[in-house]
Amino acid sequence: MSRTPAYGVDLRNGRIGEVMGRVGGYVQLRPIGGGREWDCPPGEMGEAAPDAVLRERVRRLNRESVSGVT
Repeated sequence: MSRTPAYGVDLRNGRIGEVMGRVGGYVQLRPIGGGREWDCPPGEMGEAAPDAVLRERVRRLNRESVSGVT
């Protein structure tokens, strides 16, 4: 069974991430495309707009293509 990922924005710094779960009263977010998770207080998290998620995916792909990672 596949789930549709939810995305949030950390209002403290504007970072967008995939919501991975909740631990110890915090929401855990993972950068789009992978990476180290970070904790965000629920009151400091907003919903990420679909166009913002798409822009972040494109940014990551561009960074990887420039650095030779594919």
